[in-house]
Amino acid sequence: MKIAYLGPSGSFTHNAALQAYPDAQLEPFANITEVIKAYESGQVDFAIVPVENSIEGSVHETLDYLFHQAEIQAVAEIVQPIKQQLLVTDLDKSVEKIFSHPQAIAQGRKYIKAHYPQAQIELTTSTAYAARFIAENPDQPYAAIAPQAAAKEYHLQILAKDIQEMAENYTRFWVLGHGQIRSCLKTQAEKLSLALTLPDNMPGALYKALSVFAWRSIDLTKIESRPLKTALGEYFFIVDVENSKKTLVTFALEELAALGIQHKILGQYDVLTVDKGE
Repeated sequence: MKIAYLGPSGSFTHNAALQAYPDAQLEPFANITEVIKAYESGQVDFAIVPVENSIEGSVHETLDYLFHQAEIQAVAEIVQPIKQQLLVTDLDKSVEKIFSHPQAIAQGRKYIKAHYPQAQIELTTSTAYAARFIAENPDQPYAAIAPQAAAKEYHLQILAKDIQEMAENYTRFWVLGHGQIRSCLKTQAEKLSLALTLPDNMPGALYKALSVFAWRSIDLTKIESRPLKTALGEYFFIVDVENSKKTLVTFALEELAALGIQHKILGQYDVLTVDKGE
């Protein structure tokens, strides 16, 4: 089984894939869009992409591509604790530039401001790419924010440990594809993710959409708006639904259709959790 992931090796996505599917053949790609396209083109059997972080929120590249361009669903979710390390090639040299993915930069912003306020920030497509880049330029005054796995992968030194702003920092990853995929991780919950498009001429449309779940006592774990990219002020809504009551959820979706509220299923999946010690 081949699985595409946001690379290079040593990234958080890579670690999530390793923990959930240790026997799979993992194929790295440079950015989220390329990961998804690798599945669409048949290069791999599944694709793993980040979808949300507890500090910085949703990964819009993932959600927008799935809504606007893809006909793929999430078949599993992996929740992984995130610990960011400040990595260098030599503990004794100065740090003038810090490289990392925008989410990691944001998660470590407070630490950077306190300890390296003059350092330039350079954005990369992944944390592991940042680690690999500074490893390839050992004579430069560079640092990278990346996971501990990247330090091991690229033989880097940890200048500062766990620099993320919140101790309870997690990222959700979606496994995209069709059909079931077995994991060695335990299932913690069942969820359904929907993208709702509301009618223009329906007063209280969002209230009515949410009510089909509320009066059936179906828990919602997330709601978020994203631009429809049609006109200013037009949005679609991403809703995550607790999916243990499948019959009631089916009735709720039927009522949405009866109300004229369009929905696209982004995923129907088990939630898998990586242990904090991993």
